[in-house]
Amino acid sequence: MDGILNINKATGMTSHDVVAKIRNILKQKRVGHAGTLDPAASGVLPICIGLGTRVAEYLSESGKAYLADIIFGIVTDTYDSEGSIIRTASTADLSLSGIEEALQHFLGPQVQLPPRYSAIKIQGQPAYKRARSGEELTMTARPITITSLKILAWEPPRLTLAIECSKGTYIRSLA
Repeated sequence: MDGILNINKATGMTSHDVVAKIRNILKQKRVGHAGTLDPAASGVLPICIGLGTRVAEYLSESGKAYLADIIFGIVTDTYDSEGSIIRTASTADLSLSGIEEALQHFLGPQVQLPPRYSAIKIQGQPAYKRARSGEELTMTARPITITSLKILAWEPPRLTLAIECSKGTYIRSLA
């Protein structure tokens, strides 16, 4: 069997979990994904099967679109709702007009520091495994492009945002 499946990945699963499940269901060894979604994220994950794996790198190069809920005033060690809260701040001074103005500074090409708790490989091992073992990691900033940021809802301190961006963009880091 050869081709590409668009799988709606549920929260709680890694992208590799989805690949393993598809391998098992289809009894096929040559299965891979085109892009990685965090375990806490849900959404479309392209799964390449058989000869379809040859186009995975091209699918990964295309832009991505996300719908994100960002809660202001809380910082976690993992940059997401799964982590431990390491800092809080007042959100009393936040306004929709201030957020709209600030978002303009995030548009276009830029460099972004990926989170320590990410699947980026450092010396062959995912950064999140090294971070969880207590190792102090220094992440390297990477070039990304954010092409669109649209506010869908503002219910302080929660912002719902539609994001169009390049591969390699971490929405957690943007938040």
